[in-house]
Amino acid sequence: MSKHAYAQVESGSPVLDALEELLGERVTTAMAVREHHGRGEDYFKPVPSEAVCFPHTTEEVAEIVKICAAHRVPVIPFGTGTSLEGHVTAPHGGITIDLMQMNEVLEVHPEDLDCRVQAGVTRKQVNEYLRDTGMFFPIDPGADASLGGMASTRASGTNAVRYGTMKENVLGLTVVTADGKIIRTGGRAKKSAAGYDLTRIFVGSEGTLGVITEVHLKLYGIPEKIASAVCQYPSLGEAVDSVILTIQAGVPVARIELLDALMMEQTIAYSKLEGYETKPTLFYEFHGTEAGVEEQAQLVREIADEFGGSAFQWTTSQEERNKLWQARHDAYYAGTSVEPTKLGMSTDVCVPISRLAECILATEQDTRASGFDTPIVGHVGDVNFHVLFMLDPDDADEVRRVKECNQRIVERAIAMGGTCTGEHGIGVGKMDYLPLEHGEDAVDLMRTLKRAYDPDNIMNPGKMVRL
Repeated sequence: MSKHAYAQVESGSPVLDALEELLGERVTTAMAVREHHGRGEDYFKPVPSEAVCFPHTTEEVAEIVKICAAHRVPVIPFGTGTSLEGHVTAPHGGITIDLMQMNEVLEVHPEDLDCRVQAGVTRKQVNEYLRDTGMFFPIDPGADASLGGMASTRASGTNAVRYGTMKENVLGLTVVTADGKIIRTGGRAKKSAAGYDLTRIFVGSEGTLGVITEVHLKLYGIPEKIASAVCQYPSLGEAVDSVILTIQAGVPVARIELLDALMMEQTIAYSKLEGYETKPTLFYEFHGTEAGVEEQAQLVREIADEFGGSAFQWTTSQEERNKLWQARHDAYYAGTSVEPTKLGMSTDVCVPISRLAECILATEQDTRASGFDTPIVGHVGDVNFHVLFMLDPDDADEVRRVKECNQRIVERAIAMGGTCTGEHGIGVGKMDYLPLEHGEDAVDLMRTLKRAYDPDNIMNPGKMVRL
């Protein structure tokens, strides 16, 4: 569907007049604001919408969507703007709904291990709020992302090896549908067999089926003991092999993160880490009782010794652990800081654990042979890793070569039984890989769902599946 099939939003238009009557100064057409909302932290060129709205309630979101639906105007949800696959661009114009002023924690039930938050609450904010309850929410993508955005992209992070992804940790949602209705999915019961699992359909739908305005989260008790460790290895292959054996041995680690030698060099410089060499490195974290953590740590150290692991450094200090994991979360920014005139493109494949070493080493060889000096970093505990390319989006030849190399990385992972995206989502960047991964018939079924939920294609059009 072309941009011209949609109504335009401009001064004096009935759409803009209705939005201004509803929100007053909380709707703007200022170019600086529109441009800010027209891109994430990716290499895609900014494509701003025609206006940006800042609602405070689910009811206001519903009214915005009703206005847009009545005039066939696209709706693009926006959180913190940290997505990496062009999710928030507006290729067909329309209205951006910025949900970050919807940032209240609505309910906390420590006795039932759950809470309900508005979509603009961030992961750090919710954990700060929960700190005195003895509870925490474990899903932690590198950025301090909004929980609505994390649900929309089925986000993951360093803790996924133990606690799962957003898919496992969202109990229910409040969603505004394409016709402006407000629906609530899921519930507070631990399990349910009642009807279609609408929660799982909206989690990971990237704003293409509706606007998530509230998220009902599963919580966990803060562990009695938390310990972190760093171990460095002679080669990338030996580091990855130790991960494979750790996972296959059933050690219940909370985190295992890989940084190759180049990524470690960049992280040491950016995050001011001291006492480490520029060698392939694993960051570990263990949660549990004091005895359980010590047992896990001993098992991992024995496995690390088998593969030449050295400089095993332990800490239980919260300050030191925070510094270590902040450095890991900042790896993307460490990589992009090396070439500040370029933009980052991060790959995002995930494969079965038995193929991890083969996939990472083949990827390293491929990128080097293609002339790219790219760092590799990954949530290898759940077999997801990233390669960071730096490119100039105005250099057509460089963009072509990066995309060709990325295509080989994706095709290799899918051929090994893996996926084109472990956590970043599809957005604009990975639409062409869906048929390769799932088959045309499955993608046709996705299109059928999209048309059923959003017959006028106003919800974040141009993303996820091609219509």
